[in-house]
Amino acid sequence: MSSTKPKQKPLSKNPGNHPSKQPGKSTRPAGRWLVYLLRCRDGSLYTGITNDLPKRLKAHAAGKASRYTRSRLPVTLAYTEPQPSHSAALKREAAIKKLTRPQKDRLLGGPND
Repeated sequence: MSSTKPKQKPLSKNPGNHPSKQPGKSTRPAGRWLVYLLRCRDGSLYTGITNDLPKRLKAHAAGKASRYTRSRLPVTLAYTEPQPSHSAALKREAAIKKLTRPQKDRLLGGPND
């Protein structure tokens, strides 16, 4: 008798089989989504979202995260607000971007120095 190895099923190119598409098997680091505001060198505010704040702040500092902040370095973290999901973070980001500057200053805890 010859021993035969069981044939391995070829990997599917169907993205629906990707681990990130299966419940409980995300390739993204587990963590909450955050809406954040950065204060730029010129005093302007930048609003964004992330699920990895330290990585995103490093990217901003290196001028790789946003065309807006790249020309306004250095930036400092002014505000964060946790959100339960990516969708909620996007909605809150949009809502903050619609605020007037005085409203954003109140959100940050006071007027811009």
